[in-house]
Amino acid sequence: MKRIDLIEVKHNRKIGEACEYIEPNVKEDCILYSDGEPIGFYLTKMPEKMCKLADLADAELRSKNVPKTVMDRKTPLGNGEYLVVSQYSTILGGCPPKPHMRRPYPSISSVHSVKTAQIFIKAMLLLAKESEQLIKKLLPKQYEKQIELFKDVPENWRFGNLFTSSISNYNIPAPFHKDNANIVGAVNVIICKKFNSKGGDLHIPDYNATIGQQDNSILVYPAWRNVHGVTPIIPTFEGGYRNSLIFYPLKAFKGI
Repeated sequence: MKRIDLIEVKHNRKIGEACEYIEPNVKEDCILYSDGEPIGFYLTKMPEKMCKLADLADAELRSKNVPKTVMDRKTPLGNGEYLVVSQYSTILGGCPPKPHMRRPYPSISSVHSVKTAQIFIKAMLLLAKESEQLIKKLLPKQYEKQIELFKDVPENWRFGNLFTSSISNYNIPAPFHKDNANIVGAVNVIICKKFNSKGGDLHIPDYNATIGQQDNSILVYPAWRNVHGVTPIIPTFEGGYRNSLIFYPLKAFKGI
């Protein structure tokens, strides 16, 4: 696999700003390095077993079987024009305390109690575990590090072995943000399902890197480390969409 050394550059991006459309400049299988250390990897296509699980999870998510938070949102195209797209998301696994919503305690996503969502949940859990084995193969030191970081995360608050939670985002181009709630030193997994659309790529301005999220691609990256955003998702034909299946580790569940 190709080695890509991420070199820091100056930029004026701010948290909360929308990310405009940017052509990807990371488009092939690679291990991502920073300061001489491997911190993540990108595969344009996952192993076949993972692709089948992602296909199943994607189909279930887009069906009526899975409860979703739905919204319509305008996203900038970067030339003064906007695109209105229907968006929705679903969370699995652990949900951290939210005192401002009168829930000062952690909980498990209510989706787990929905009978029709069980196929989706099982597919996502299997996908998380397959992702962990890929991390073990390609980033063995990171795998061992994350196992160590999870020693004080109780079993009942885990989604797999290296994560606490999962979110699936349909047609959501995220503004610039930093995953400060994540366990420092751990990595996220972002699996992409894309059909008749372009964009929806991850841009990391600290390195001027835009990672092309192709259908059935996987990106493993420490989302706590840098500000990043998702470029607009632009359907190229009717019914086009981009769905991301994400696994992440929340520090709210350490030592509870």
